Amino acid sequence: MTKNKKTAGYLALQQAGELGKRIEQLSTILADCTLCPRRCQVNRPAGELGFCRTGKEAVVASYCPHFGEESCLVGVSGSGTIFFTNCNLGCVFCQNYSISHQGEGIEVDSGQLAAIMLSLQKQGCHNINLVTPSHVVPQIVAALPAAIDKGLTLPLVYNSSGYDTVDTLRLLEGIVDIYMPDFKFWNSESARRFANAPDYPDRAREAISEMHRQVGNLQLDDQGLAVRGLLVRHLVMPGGLAETAEIMHFLAKLSSQTFVNVMEQYRPLYKVNKYPPIDKPLAHAEYAQAVSLACQAGLTRLEQNGLLYLLKKMMPR
Repeated sequence: MTKNKKTAGYLALQQAGELGKRIEQLSTILADCTLCPRRCQVNRPAGELGFCRTGKEAVVASYCPHFGEESCLVGVSGSGTIFFTNCNLGCVFCQNYSISHQGEGIEVDSGQLAAIMLSLQKQGCHNINLVTPSHVVPQIVAALPAAIDKGLTLPLVYNSSGYDTVDTLRLLEGIVDIYMPDFKFWNSESARRFANAPDYPDRAREAISEMHRQVGNLQLDDQGLAVRGLLVRHLVMPGGLAETAEIMHFLAKLSSQTFVNVMEQYRPLYKVNKYPPIDKPLAHAEYAQAVSLACQAGLTRLEQNGLLYLLKKMMPR
């Protein structure tokens, strides 16, 4: 743990004049969009839509203090989540399919997005948690100057599927304080079948490695709140334990201190009735085996079912 809370990185970039340069670079990408691995190359400011079906402005489905996130993000006052509409993946098991696939939400400009961030800070949230941000990175960053001018200081959480490009992530260096990607699949066939993204495993490995390079292992303040670093989620899925084992070994090789949330929340929703073996609920025994695989891989910081478990080797002697 670190004794003191750290200042959000984007404040220093704004003071140095760097944030404006990043906004310009990211905005340029929108005209020939290669933000994510889809690389659709559409002109989004001109109204052209690619895989994510999002144009010039970000679309927000909802925002609120959220208490269902990891304990180190929630604290006592909640994580300030902003749920962005649409997604750059096509997961057949999506639990938020009305948002990610069916497009529920309202377009917001940079001023409105800044106001949302400030509202969450005013409500006492510990961070700004950007949910499904990969396809709206330029819009998020463009909202920061106005928010900073009106007092935004909370750390930014980049809560993504892991389907990100290194090029875009490098433009976020110093802006994002906490990266929280999922690592869904190790096998390209699973990624193709369940998410329409056969290159997902390669892109996720590259992205998570870059995230770790930027922010390192997760750091907590003296209240147990995350202030900087990498937190990886892995949703355990029926029949997926072989992939879970590979993912855990990769994360342990990155660092044995990688903070991992082994998630049991899988439910057979949306289109999964056509996709065995994920057309059934996850058995608790299968989840317990996934946790065991994480431990066997050498990972020492695990969060399970929303409760933090630091393994004995991490505890003071």
